[in-house]
This record gives sequence, structure tokens and C-alpha cells, in this order.
Amino acid sequence: MLRALAPLASLSLVAACASDPTVYPSLAPRPVEKLGFAEPAPPPPAPAPADPTLDATLATITAKGSSAARDFDRAAARATTLARAARGAKVGSDAWIAAQTAIADLDALRSSYGDTIDALDELARARAAALLPAYPAVEQALTAARATARAQTARIDALSASLPGA
Repeated sequence: MLRALAPLASLSLVAACASDPTVYPSLAPRPVEKLGFAEPAPPPPAPAPADPTLDATLATITAKGSSAARDFDRAAARATTLARAARGAKVGSDAWIAAQTAIADLDALRSSYGDTIDALDELARARAAALLPAYPAVEQALTAARATARAQTARIDALSASLPGA
């Protein structure tokens, strides 16, 4: 009797696995698939506490930098006038030599402004070496100083290119 029931039992198991062939699973993304694989954004860093000593040092450095930038601007105005006068002159003429000398003076003034960038860089490096967070005022001053140095370099290059024999 058991042998007669064995085929019937296996047939009932196969019938239980069969389902409606017209119903298919949805291919729409599941909610978990919509999350993506990107890492979550890190939390913003805590603001650096105020440092009066650093602020005083920064004020001294930026004051020296502002003075150097003003000196450069005055000398650049003079160099521009001399370069305009030398445009039609020959290479080696008095006007050309005066313009070249003024441009060389600009280069020296740009170099003195570079000391400001070095001092600001040193402040930022010292904070990093002490494992302190970046100080926003130092970073802003450093960004502005680098932009000023790039503008000074562009001005010198433009004046040099305007002279004959460049």
C-alpha cells in the first residue's frame, strides 16, 4: 500500500510547487535598491575656537602685506608709464633701459610681497603640525595673498611683453 502512495505523494509535491504562470514578480526597484551605494557625507568640521594670539600675528602679517602691495601698485603705475614711453624706442635706448629697470624693481617688490605668503603659509603649517583644525582667517588671508601675487605676476608679464625685444 505504501508503494502505491509514494507516486501520489511525489505528484502532490510537484503540484504544490506549480503556480499561476500568468503572474510575474515586479521588476520595479525595491525601496532598498533606491538608496544607492554612496557613502554618507561626513559631518562638517567643528569651527576652530578663536585664538587672539594668532589673530594678532595675522593682523601684523596682513598689514605688512598690504603695505607691500601698495608699494607694488605705486611702482607699477610708474613702470606702466615708462613702458608706454619705451614702446617705440629701440632695444638698449634710454627709454627702454628705464622701463626695464622699473620692471626689475617691480620684480623685487613682488618678491617682498612673497614674504607675506611665506609667513601666512608658516602659520597654516604650524597649525597643521600641531594637529589643529584649519583657522578660517588664516586660510582666507592666504587665499587673498596668493591671488594678489598672481595678479602682480600677470602685471609684470604684461609690462615685459609690451616692450620691444620681448
